[in-house]
Amino acid sequence: MKKIILISILFILFMPSISAIELATSSKEAIIMETTTGKIIFEKNSHEKTAPASMTKIMTLLLTFEAIDSGKISLDDMVNISQRAADMGGSQMFLEANSTVKLEEIIKGVAIASANDGAVALAEYVGGSVENFVQMMNDKAQELGLENTHFVNPHGLDAENHYSSAYDMAIMALNLIKHEKILQYTSTYEDYFNKPDGTRTWLVNTNKLVRFYNGVDGLKTGYTENAGYCLTATAKKNNVRYITVVMGAATLDDRSKETTEMLNYAFNSFKLNTIIDENTSLGKVKIEKGKTDYADVVVKSTIAELIEINANIENYSYNLKLNRVVAPISKGDVIGSVEIMDNEGLIIKEVDLTVANSVEKANFIETLFKNIKTVIAGRELKITA
Repeated sequence: MKKIILISILFILFMPSISAIELATSSKEAIIMETTTGKIIFEKNSHEKTAPASMTKIMTLLLTFEAIDSGKISLDDMVNISQRAADMGGSQMFLEANSTVKLEEIIKGVAIASANDGAVALAEYVGGSVENFVQMMNDKAQELGLENTHFVNPHGLDAENHYSSAYDMAIMALNLIKHEKILQYTSTYEDYFNKPDGTRTWLVNTNKLVRFYNGVDGLKTGYTENAGYCLTATAKKNNVRYITVVMGAATLDDRSKETTEMLNYAFNSFKLNTIIDENTSLGKVKIEKGKTDYADVVVKSTIAELIEINANIENYSYNLKLNRVVAPISKGDVIGSVEIMDNEGLIIKEVDLTVANSVEKANFIETLFKNIKTVIAGRELKITA
């Protein structure tokens, strides 16, 4: 049986190139999104409301990592496991009621093995209760502008009024992978959950493509009888990352096959042209009342375009429009904008600028010494002249 599965996967990976019109023929909904530009290069019924199954856990993990990054919780926290969590059916990591488990272990169980009991444990720990956490999920969906998503649980088992869409799942995934540590877990094919009683639960990734497709490092599968076979995947090659979503595929093989075809199509058909990298200094801006007098100017995020694989790369020019900047100023604060112009001098895009590093406000003594230095420099200039 294992040989048959391996042969099937190898056939999928090395199949001939395919056109967009042939993609996702079995899946009811699908989408391909490039992550740097957010450009959608293929979609099929991508805004249809449908059951997301365990892909729901993308939102559960997103809220968990937001809480971690904000300092509200830590990966090393010990989480009390409730009876409600332990009693969850479906895919499990076999948490035991009244035990305490490290938060990171629960995240692994959810990310790798799609553990429903782990999803409830995360919801209770992050939100205080499942009900409050579900409200947080819906608030986040609204914040992200997801018009075709509504949650009633954190795990994805079928329930009335619990739905999402391929497009909305892609947006959730796009925000989750901004927390890059999640990919350490979702790219793991197998691991063990060491239980408090000394026994171990074998965790095997439900997304087999992390093992069989070079570049895939996440993200989340899903299946219920109502939802069909679903997969939100992400892969990176040659500094280009795509997110693909298939929902309502007819079989498990169709889910993997159609995701593979979509990724092959994306990587073989398009390339990313970086116009301005977010780490590139575009010049310096004067900082008034700062501990330092100048700061490097950078774009808030990389500016790039997705173009066809055989297209010529165009050269662009840019024009800075800087505001008056007074300390304190933090990286991320808008200090102006940059106009991107094509070969004909036409403005094709205008994006926000920020500083490469935060600059604190100078204190009284620092300001005094800077003023003295300025006066001395002015006198030296007059003498020299």
